[in-house]
Amino acid sequence: MGAGHPECPERLDAIENRLLVSGVGDALQRREVPEAPIADIELAHGRMYVAALRGLTDGLREEIEAGGPTHAQIDPDTSLNVHTWDAALRAAGAAVAATDAVMAGELDNAFCSVRPPGHHACKDKAMGFCFFNNVAIAARYALERHGLKRVAIVDFDVHHGNGTENIVAGDQRILMVSFFQHPFYPDGGARSNASNLVNVPVPAYTKGQQVRDLIEAHWLPRLDAYKPEMVFISAGFDAHRADDMGQMGLVEADYAWITHRIMEVAQRHAKGRVVSCLEGGYNLDALAFSVESHIRVLADF
Repeated sequence: MGAGHPECPERLDAIENRLLVSGVGDALQRREVPEAPIADIELAHGRMYVAALRGLTDGLREEIEAGGPTHAQIDPDTSLNVHTWDAALRAAGAAVAATDAVMAGELDNAFCSVRPPGHHACKDKAMGFCFFNNVAIAARYALERHGLKRVAIVDFDVHHGNGTENIVAGDQRILMVSFFQHPFYPDGGARSNASNLVNVPVPAYTKGQQVRDLIEAHWLPRLDAYKPEMVFISAGFDAHRADDMGQMGLVEADYAWITHRIMEVAQRHAKGRVVSCLEGGYNLDALAFSVESHIRVLADF
């Protein structure tokens, strides 16, 4: 998104390097992924929005050839370059391919190390570094293409997954549970009232034990009552105490604990089927170590 932007390519490099150094990468079956078909993108996004985003990309390419700007600004924090369309299709494609592989039993579960993130992308709007909502697309894909009846989305990013909520609110086939710093970007979340949403807003400087207690009290009873047949995770790691994008106080052990609890739900109700997709996390060291902790639990390593 331009020099100095926190949503940078080095995020995936930091994760890759940590998995290599720690040896956790040895427990993983790595896969390259295709671009998601437009028909699958449109399970969560409006046709006109998808076409407009593609048109914006084509127009930007023409402007660059004429000596114009290299980025198109979506909002003050989010910009698009000529490669964003392909990257966004491939990020969504990772979530879809992971869903296929887990449903087929080829993988026990999956972590999608992708950019751009997705949980701020609304049905008809890009924002907050996000263009296509990877997790919402995958959840709808599991319902529509694999015939599941109930799936859950768990979002533990420091920012409210407003885009996911925009897409799934009122869809009783999807239960979304989340915590997020409030008040904070983006506005909303605390005012959500759809019956399939369990939003837990928390104040700045909330630490890990408080989050664990809230998860035990609010998430787990609803998840167990709902009995999801598959669980999708919007895995944001910017609630880490070292991450300047938020003001919460989680550490690696908290992410491991949260992942354990999610896995237990999946094992009880969903045959262990979990697909996790990277969202936020902008302090490179904290991101790398937190993802390692998350994957260690997923991979039982």
